[in-house]
Amino acid sequence: MGVKFGREYKDIITDFTDALQSASGCHDFLEMSAEDWGELEAEEREACMKTLADDLFYGLGTEGSMHVGNCVVTHDAKRHIIRVATGDSFTRIIHLV
Repeated sequence: MGVKFGREYKDIITDFTDALQSASGCHDFLEMSAEDWGELEAEEREACMKTLADDLFYGLGTEGSMHVGNCVVTHDAKRHIIRVATGDSFTRIIHLV
């Protein structure tokens, strides 16, 4: 099925990476302890989040939503968006078109 998009893929992944970096607990999805995550340089953390964003993007093609750390990532095919949400306190929208 896949996630359909009209924007440049690299721009979507950049926005998705930024959204994931703003959420907490994403390192758990990568099977890293908070201590190990904290020891990474900023560039290394960003590279991990970019890889995670890429993996989640393709995963959303088959799963409607996925739990990552303390957030839920959902693909809304009708609105052409990806939503990264942690309850009422945090929501980021990534536009696909």
